[in-house]
Amino acid sequence: MRYDLVIFDNDGVLVDSEPISNRLLAGYLTELGHPTSYEDSLRDYMGAAMHRVHDLVLERTGRRLPGDFDDVFHGRVFAAFARELEPVPGAVEVLEKLATDGVAYCVASSGSHERIRVGHRKTGLDRWFDDGRIFSSQDVGRGKPAPDLFLYAAERMGVAPARCVVVEDSPLGVQAAVAAGMDVYGFTGMTPAAGLAGATRLFGDMGELADLLVP
Repeated sequence: MRYDLVIFDNDGVLVDSEPISNRLLAGYLTELGHPTSYEDSLRDYMGAAMHRVHDLVLERTGRRLPGDFDDVFHGRVFAAFARELEPVPGAVEVLEKLATDGVAYCVASSGSHERIRVGHRKTGLDRWFDDGRIFSSQDVGRGKPAPDLFLYAAERMGVAPARCVVVEDSPLGVQAAVAAGMDVYGFTGMTPAAGLAGATRLFGDMGELADLLVP
């Protein structure tokens, strides 16, 4: 392997949650009087921590979201996850290969620790991620596109940023990885290649990733 640590984003990279969560986010914001389409949600919020939703709505409308917004939204998301969530095709095979080869890996997600764990339990990915491999924007002061989360994950895993590669599917995530001084492989499963400008390389099938990481 040309890297000492593989840092995975979670939503859209390991679990196929982006269509679910963005559909629900658009619907809830619209319900609250902030008309938002599914496409709007993908453009503005995909890959972001929840504080970005609050910040953008306040900036655009001068109105704050309800105090229970996060709890209500996550309740809807978790209920939908229980019905619909699946791993991204090819993700299990990548994790199996990394584990077999003894390559260090972790997940660094804008989602909360609870959201990560709920998704992993539903999809069976929890067997690959103990607590020491899970990092959330809750652990740092600023979420993506700031580099803080990826730098924190690398530090906790004991690997220099230059020896890390990030696997991301959102523009904000790619920006964060570049700012952290890490290579980033952009997964075009949902985001067009043009939206992942700055990525070290692009790929469209998660099943290809293990081979791409091998020199």
